[in-house]
Amino acid sequence: MESLVNDENIEKLKEQWKKLWRERIDDKLRAEGIANEDYPMLFVDKGTVIIATRDFKILSFKEILELNGVINAEKFIAPSPSVGGWGKFIRTFIVRKGSSRRAESARRYLESEKHRQQLKKGGRGWLHFE
Repeated sequence: MESLVNDENIEKLKEQWKKLWRERIDDKLRAEGIANEDYPMLFVDKGTVIIATRDFKILSFKEILELNGVINAEKFIAPSPSVGGWGKFIRTFIVRKGSSRRAESARRYLESEKHRQQLKKGGRGWLHFE
């Protein structure tokens, strides 16, 4: 029963997180994003700067989950692109690196189709010397 309540809380947190980023106020003059409402579950008040260009620590959903007492917060968020997600997993483990049959057959096709053109001036080039 406790996990069900936990799952409901996590869904509410995700909804508020999406709403926070979707409905923020973008201040183009100062190059920052500002929260337009209070989000008590995310610990963000109205008018709080949530994104800026310089000297700013961005909000972390993982930290917010941990502050709300969620155990195993890593389970509920996707890995960062620098660590790698599904695409990197597929490239490293599923796609075979040694299989270059397609590249080899394409190279053979191009070599067979390649035929030289007749040289201009019998191979003497384009310059006209007298």
